[in-house]
Amino acid sequence: MDAFRTLRRPAARAVSALLLAAPLSAQAPAAPMPTQAPAREPVGPTITLEETVDRALGNGPSARAARSARDAARWRERGFSAGLMPRLSFAGTLPSYRRAITPIVQPDGTIRYLSQRLTQSSAELRLEQPIAFTGGNVFVSSALERADITGNASGSRLWQSTPFTIGIEQSLFRPNNIAWNSREQDLQLTVAERAYVEAREDASAAAVTAFFDLYAAQMNLANAETNAAVNDSLFLLSKGRFEVGRIGENDLLQSELALLRARASADEARLARDRARSALNLLIGAPADAPVAVAPPAGAPALVAPDPDRAVAEAKRNSARPVELELQEVRAERALRTARLENGFGMTVRASYGYNQTAPIFNGAYQSLLNQQTANVGVEMPLVQWRAGKAAVEAARAEQDRVETQTRLARANQEQDARFSALQVAQAARQLALAAKADTVGEKRFDIAKNRYIIGRIAISDLFIAQSEKDAARTASIQALRQYWLAYYRLRRLTLFDFATNAPLRPDA
Repeated sequence: MDAFRTLRRPAARAVSALLLAAPLSAQAPAAPMPTQAPAREPVGPTITLEETVDRALGNGPSARAARSARDAARWRERGFSAGLMPRLSFAGTLPSYRRAITPIVQPDGTIRYLSQRLTQSSAELRLEQPIAFTGGNVFVSSALERADITGNASGSRLWQSTPFTIGIEQSLFRPNNIAWNSREQDLQLTVAERAYVEAREDASAAAVTAFFDLYAAQMNLANAETNAAVNDSLFLLSKGRFEVGRIGENDLLQSELALLRARASADEARLARDRARSALNLLIGAPADAPVAVAPPAGAPALVAPDPDRAVAEAKRNSARPVELELQEVRAERALRTARLENGFGMTVRASYGYNQTAPIFNGAYQSLLNQQTANVGVEMPLVQWRAGKAAVEAARAEQDRVETQTRLARANQEQDARFSALQVAQAARQLALAAKADTVGEKRFDIAKNRYIIGRIAISDLFIAQSEKDAARTASIQALRQYWLAYYRLRRLTLFDFATNAPLRPDA
C-alpha cells in the first residue's frame, strides 16, 4: 500500500494535522529543516570565559556600582581624616544696622529716651584643632569690631580689637565622640575595601552563570539541530522501509512524530539561545542585541583540592564579615558606655587667654593692649528621671547581649560556609569527571544505536532512547562544568583567596 493511502488511515489523521504547520508529505522528500540557523544570521565575536569575567568586571553594571560604593567609602574616610586636622575659618558681620529709641542713663542718674542709629561691623579669623585623645577642642582667634552710634548730639564711633586669643573647651565624664568615630571609621573603611572585592567575586560568579547559560543554550541548539537532521534522515529511511513493507505504520508515525518534536525543540532552543545572549550582553555592558557567541570553556581551573581548614583560616583573615561583626560589637559597646555616662555627673570646662583694647580710632585699638581671661566650669547631673536613665542603660546592655549572640552565630556560620565550600569544590571536580565520561559514553552509544538501526538490527524506539540518553548526558556534562566553576568562584568569594594561584585577592586601585 502506498504512502498516500497510508496517511488516510484513522491512526494517521492526528499526524496529518501536525503536518499543516510543518508540511511533510509522504510522497515527496522532507521539506528543508527550519531548525537550521538562517544563513543570514549575524555571527558576532566569540569570547572565552576569562574574557567574559574580565568584561563583566570592567564594564558590567554590578562592578561599576561596587566601585562607586568603594569610592564613596574612601571619600568619607578622607573627609573624616580632614576633620581632625586644623581648621581655619572666617566669620563676620558686614554690617548690622539698628534704629530705635534707646534708654540712656544720664550723669545725674536719670534716664532719657533718645532715638539712635547703631551700625556694627565685625570680623573674626579662627583656627581650631580637635583633640582626638580627649575629645576636646583648642582654638586661636583674632577679632575686630566697630560700632557707630548716630542720631543724637553724642554720636560716636568705637573700635574694639582682640588681636590674639587662645582657648580650650573640654567635656569631662562624657563620651569621647572623636575617638569612637575614629574607631568606627577605620572599621567601616576596611569593610568597604573587602566588600568591594567580594562584590567583584559576585560579579564574576554572575558572569560565569551567564556564560554557561549561553554556552548551554548554544550546545542545546546545536544538539537540537543535529537531532532534527538525524530524525529527518531516519524518517526518510523509515518511509522507504514502510513502502517496501519492512516496518509497520506505527514505526513510521513514531519516526515522523520524533522529527516534528525535534523541529519544535530546535525552535525553542533558538529562542533560549537569544534570551541567554541578551542576558550576557547586559551583564558585560554590551548592547542587548549584540550577536556575541561564547567559546567552549577550556576546562576547569587547575588547582589542588582546597584544604577546608585553610579555607576557614583565609575566610577569617580576608573576608569582610569578621570586620562587620567587630563593627557591630564596637557600636553596641559605644551605645552602652554612652548611656552610662550621659546619665551621670558631667562637666564642661572652657577657658581662654588673650589681649584686647578699645579706642575711638583704629590705631588706638591695637595700642596698650590689656589682658583678657575667661574661665567657665559647667556641671550637669540628672536628679529625678523616674528610672529613665537606668532603662536606657539596661536597653543598651540587652542590645549588646543580642549583638554578641548574633556575632557568635555569624562567625560559626562563616566557618561552616568556608569549610563546606572547599569540600564542594572537591565534590564538583569528581562530578565533572563522571559527567565528562558519561557524555563520551552517551555519544558513542547513540552512534552505535544509529548504525544498528540503519542496518535493521534494533527498533526505532531503542534508537530514540539512546538519543534521549545522549542528550541528557550532554546537558549533565555542561551543568557539571558550570557547577565546578561556580563552586570555585564561591570559594574565592567566601575566603577572598585564590587557591589556584595560592594568593589572597586584592582590590584594584
